Amino acid sequence: MADKKLDLSLHVGHRERLRQNFLDDKLANYELLELLLSYAIPRRDVRPLARMLYSKFGGIFPILSAPLDELCRIPGMGKNTAIFLKVIQKIFLVGYQMESTDVPIFHTPEQFNNYCKLLLGGKGVEEMHILYLDSDRRLLEDEMHSRGTIDYTTLYEREIIGRAITLGAKFIILVHNHPKAQTSFSKEDVQITVELKNKLDAIGVILHDHCVVSGGILYSMRDLMLLQ
Repeated sequence: MADKKLDLSLHVGHRERLRQNFLDDKLANYELLELLLSYAIPRRDVRPLARMLYSKFGGIFPILSAPLDELCRIPGMGKNTAIFLKVIQKIFLVGYQMESTDVPIFHTPEQFNNYCKLLLGGKGVEEMHILYLDSDRRLLEDEMHSRGTIDYTTLYEREIIGRAITLGAKFIILVHNHPKAQTSFSKEDVQITVELKNKLDAIGVILHDHCVVSGGILYSMRDLMLLQ
């Protein structure tokens, strides 16, 4: 009984130190995750789980954006804790979207970078999202255009052009992911993007950029001079 009381005391003391270090801005990234998990799992040492998640996914955004079923397969996670993490992801995404409807989407490049990584960073298959922007480059809609396989997704030009006309969009950004880490744009990515760009030019809509999220990195065709 005495040993159990001692274990509990150490457990409570550790969490209190985590909270205080958070207030003092002294937590490492995996400790931030540990503190977050402690509110979902209040009666268990979550250090092993936090380290396991960080080791498997490599960062906070990939953890939050990982599919629910993949999170549930992590030993010690449980469905309720996995849902808790997905709620945190959704809160971030809604906040970024709301901000982007009020100010130009590239007013804060770091925010756009984080938004894309949080949206697509942990996906196991490719997804293509289309961001439709107004004349001031504020977000009108972020729509998932298609979902494919681990190394392929489809782009439907007519659908994109039709939605741009319906929404009155003046700029478009394509964003998709490569589940295989640290792989930039393929030749096919560049080809279909240039073809779409030319068709959008004909109706007065500018394809501002095409970005890909891979291995925690956001690559930009605009920055890589691939949209010339």
